[in-house]
Amino acid sequence: MEKGLLKFITCGSVDDGKSTLIGHMLYDAKLLYTDQQKTLELDSQVGSREGMIDYSLLLDGLMAEREQGITIDVAYRYFTTDHRSFIVADTPGHEEYTRNMAVGASFAELAVILVDASQGILVQTRRHARICALMGIRHFVFAVNKMDLIHYDYYRFEKIERDLRQLALGLELEHVEIIPVSATEGDNVTKLSGRMPWYQAPHYCGKSLLEYLEQVDVSAEDQGSGFVMPIQRVCRPNHTFRGFQGQIESGSIQVGDEITNLPSGEKVKVRSILVTDQEARSASAGQPVTIQLDREVDVSRGCVLEKNSGLKVSNMFAAMLLWMDDELLVAGRNFHIKLGTKMLPATVMNIKYKIDVNTGEHIPVDQIYKNEIAYCDVILSEKCVLDKFTGHRTLGSFVLIDRVTNMTSACGVIRHSLRRADNLTWQETDITREYRSGKMEQNPATIWFTGLSGAGKSTLANELEKRLNLLGHYTMLLDGDNVRMGLNRDLGFKEKDRVENIRRVAEVAKLMNDAGLIVLASFISPYHADRESAREIVGKENFIEIYVSTSIEECKRRDVKQLYQRAMNGEISDFTGVNSPYEEPESPDVKVDTAGHTVDECVDMILEAVQERIAFGKHNG
Repeated sequence: MEKGLLKFITCGSVDDGKSTLIGHMLYDAKLLYTDQQKTLELDSQVGSREGMIDYSLLLDGLMAEREQGITIDVAYRYFTTDHRSFIVADTPGHEEYTRNMAVGASFAELAVILVDASQGILVQTRRHARICALMGIRHFVFAVNKMDLIHYDYYRFEKIERDLRQLALGLELEHVEIIPVSATEGDNVTKLSGRMPWYQAPHYCGKSLLEYLEQVDVSAEDQGSGFVMPIQRVCRPNHTFRGFQGQIESGSIQVGDEITNLPSGEKVKVRSILVTDQEARSASAGQPVTIQLDREVDVSRGCVLEKNSGLKVSNMFAAMLLWMDDELLVAGRNFHIKLGTKMLPATVMNIKYKIDVNTGEHIPVDQIYKNEIAYCDVILSEKCVLDKFTGHRTLGSFVLIDRVTNMTSACGVIRHSLRRADNLTWQETDITREYRSGKMEQNPATIWFTGLSGAGKSTLANELEKRLNLLGHYTMLLDGDNVRMGLNRDLGFKEKDRVENIRRVAEVAKLMNDAGLIVLASFISPYHADRESAREIVGKENFIEIYVSTSIEECKRRDVKQLYQRAMNGEISDFTGVNSPYEEPESPDVKVDTAGHTVDECVDMILEAVQERIAFGKHNG
């Protein structure tokens, strides 16, 4: 009987033979069109195998890959045998392309991890096994390749097998098979090889790789209980119809069922169900549907319709994540998070530890580098629907997206929500921001001065505050040095401390804005991401960015404390502009250069730009 579609990934270290294995499988199983076969045979004449067929060319489609002899991108291939249909993702082995490998793992139900029989388990073998487990894959095949290079030696294979069993035990892998193969020669790829008679022993699976893939049962154990459907889209083709569209992730639903809308918790009943454009009485997991409810409720993209699911509504959780960005991760960094169908701001609050890919040891760290796996606490800008990854996977996995470049920085899985999130509730007060703003007759805002040390930020902020007070405004000036002598005296100048310094200042500025005050903040704030985070905390409509663009040469000339010189002499580390970067604002509200203008001229320019923003009634609330 034909089994369902199997989505699997091939991975392993560089040059372990992943592309060759799948290419040989397709060739031997006669799953190529005639023109594909002819092209392969012709291409192989000028390849690296002295005229013999180079099966890897079937999947290594990019020119750069063929030139280098490695897989760079994820190559997807669909094929069908008499017993099953398959989609295979051939993923990169090189450490530099771990991001691509993780993308392939995210779609797969089974991983085929290749191990070079002549080398045994390598670092990438361990890393890829961990990533596959992290992405929720529960079925693993370790294909011990290049058996021909060790002359099909049983004892060499047995040692590798013991090492792999130990690895699987340490990673708590659930379903593991180990198959000896030769991708180039075809041994145990599509049919059993006579060169390894010992593989027929009862304690081995005794099948070729293709036979095993055709027969393996990967039907998932129930992923979470109850009915769950994240909302992808609200459909309103006319004023009489309002439907909520999405894919049912678990459970089933019938017309007339009472369900809950999360995060609001409102109870509603199902009025109708459409599967494509056909009405249905019921629908179940895996089906894309449109659901109409019996009454109007506030449902939008990112909400979840559920019944008896046990889902959580929280804004804090602990997670295991794979860091994929070239920039290192430090606590306090801000991102956009994609969780289910919801997209919102998120912050990595702290890094508990990273995992050594060789030993599994938990190593306390305060920063994470590319391709490392870490256990972190994450906080969201608002409460949303989530679950443990072992519960409902769709709502237990996420990606972190860089807010400046829009590149994916990390992927991760939720281990559990944090209890403290359930214990905290925002306390509303009767005296509101609007009331205080009205009493002071001004619109609260944060005027944020950024620039190099010595650029003139504090001088301009001080002079602007005097002008604002003469005009009848109520203000508070937060200066970098002053704040570090009190509130932030526990922070140093490493990147993680700078991130936390700006976060705290932004939170204080927001509270002062809530008190009705106009805040002037004078901070180097060298990182674009941190200034964007401050803007998000304060509120985009209330944040005015002033870039004091004085050149570093002029700043050095003014440096009476000789800080620049000491930094260049190595006496001061992490000094912005010398041994720590400054990222210029891309589109500040105001840009002034104190080298080319007097203080009064600069303040005039700033005042002209901010007056409308702080006038009472403008952008209020």
